[in-house]
Amino acid sequence: MTGGAKGIGAAIVRHLAAAGVEVVIADLDIEAAKGVAAAIDASAVPLDVTDFDSVHRVVAECGPFHILVNNAGMDQHSFFTQTTAADWRRLLSLNLEAVLATTHAVLPAMQAAGWGRIVNIASEAGRLGSRGGAVYAAAKGGVIAFTKSIARENGGKGITANVVAPGPIDTPLLRSALAAGGERLMRAMTGATLLGRLGTPDEVAAAVTFLASDAAGFITGETLGVSGGMGCGQ
Repeated sequence: MTGGAKGIGAAIVRHLAAAGVEVVIADLDIEAAKGVAAAIDASAVPLDVTDFDSVHRVVAECGPFHILVNNAGMDQHSFFTQTTAADWRRLLSLNLEAVLATTHAVLPAMQAAGWGRIVNIASEAGRLGSRGGAVYAAAKGGVIAFTKSIARENGGKGITANVVAPGPIDTPLLRSALAAGGERLMRAMTGATLLGRLGTPDEVAAAVTFLASDAAGFITGETLGVSGGMGCGQ
């Protein structure tokens, strides 16, 4: 599990552990990751998911893994003409290339075992676009296309690959953005959903846990929106 130290990632970790999954949290914020791990009897390892060699080393040392959840990511609210090539590289590296690296590292063991679950956390921005987040949306759209391709390549090997695409989820990070944007931004966020509210990390975690389970064995190459209907029809 990448990016499991806080927010949505920490909720996913708790849900997976409650379902009986032996969890390893890989995160740059190792102290926060250790705190989450201690509460659920999991393991935590420091990892920069943008470092291809480090990803392979951690998988070799801590694996094999039969479930992979890619949650590490970041956003940057800037209109496209205000971004730089350095911004693009940073956003694409963490949000897309890291997913490629971790999948590349874990797939051989899944293929050998004849069973695997890959769940990638994208965003409704990857399906709908994002005003002020074009590069982030491009990266998350890439995650969706990549996941479909991995599903096609590995369906005959007992491996499923799916995407969970959250909409506005009530996390401390989002709350800080809403505080800066005021009531107008909150209305825009909740108004974009059919249910008229923010989602919770536990609601995202429940979807991930289902897709990682045997119960989802006939589901692959799909994108499940956990967004209150924001992506309805996409």
